[in-house]
Amino acid sequence: MSDQNPVFIPGPTNIPDRLRNAMHIQTRDHRAPDFVETFAPVLEDCKRVFGTETGQVITFPASGTGGWEASICNTLSAGDTVLVARYGMFSHRWIDLCQRHNLEVQVIDCEWGSGAPADLFEAALKADTDKTIKAVLVTHNETATGVKSDIEAVRAAMDAANHPAMLFVDCVSSLASMPFHMDDWGVDIAVSGSQKGFMLATGMAILGVSQKALAAMETATLPRTFFDFRDMMAANASGGFPYTPPLQLIYGMRESLKMLLEEGLENVYARHYRLAEGVRKAVAAWGLELCAQSPELYSDTVSAIYVPEGFDSNELTEHAFNAYGVSFGIGLGEMNGRAFRIGHLGSLTDVMVLSGLATIEMAMADLNYPIELGSGVRAAQEYYRATAAANQ
Repeated sequence: MSDQNPVFIPGPTNIPDRLRNAMHIQTRDHRAPDFVETFAPVLEDCKRVFGTETGQVITFPASGTGGWEASICNTLSAGDTVLVARYGMFSHRWIDLCQRHNLEVQVIDCEWGSGAPADLFEAALKADTDKTIKAVLVTHNETATGVKSDIEAVRAAMDAANHPAMLFVDCVSSLASMPFHMDDWGVDIAVSGSQKGFMLATGMAILGVSQKALAAMETATLPRTFFDFRDMMAANASGGFPYTPPLQLIYGMRESLKMLLEEGLENVYARHYRLAEGVRKAVAAWGLELCAQSPELYSDTVSAIYVPEGFDSNELTEHAFNAYGVSFGIGLGEMNGRAFRIGHLGSLTDVMVLSGLATIEMAMADLNYPIELGSGVRAAQEYYRATAAANQ
């Protein structure tokens, strides 16, 4: 029966029955005339989630990593310089990908638990008097540390430096869960995926691409075939794909977008904040600390939580799985062994979150953590009860 337990990892997330049913279809002809009736609304409605009216939505059969690769290989050339801050595992992996593509990567190293350093970006861009930096790459929601960065502040810093660089944002674990305003923030490419806020299986990289980024294709010389924007957009224009599409995921995306828009995006964001705040109340009641250094950095999709000195977070997550059949996020990179993560995004309710908090409390009690059994659950219950009326 443990396969009925929800997961509390920050993605892939729990898949609602409604979406599983939407993907449970027989093979269909993706070149049939009626396929456009399914696919075109997916591209159009995704624009609402990205917060763009002028951008283009482009999808590929891939994870978020494929989206990263597509973003750079369509817009940049070998030897181009990009500016990136490293403050978690996923910003680190994006740096690695850029280096493998023979880009010059200017790295600003930051303490894990901090966010994107808008002031340091501004200083680096002002120092770049020859305008050699072609793009600034930012991870909106650093899943390894539970940190949300201020993309609007990064754009303001770029504008203050009067620099023409493009702004690329990894919003894989934030889109469809937390507010994202691609046009207002001046984002040129936003990279997301199907497996987190969209509540689907992994397998679709979803990108929002500005007109400025599309124009950059004219001079970009990095090789691309599978991830070629031009091929994909040309096929999409007539409702098709340049190769075999992930048909079941496209049907799932159609239903996912219906669910998100039926709930209302503002209500989706409010639900995620409320669930996250309940988790944060529990962490405080346990006497533990979040990796995120200050409240403005707190993520509403994942909380990374330091374990006390002398304890191993990997032992905790393994025990929770082996004893109770529930998965929590392990510590990644510098957080390995030091922190565990509670994913609270996608298809979740108060009751589901409370079950996760109760489970990790039992696991901590089993391993003699210095916590009071029930304290975190009680703190979250009190918060959810107090805010339930406002949520109805």
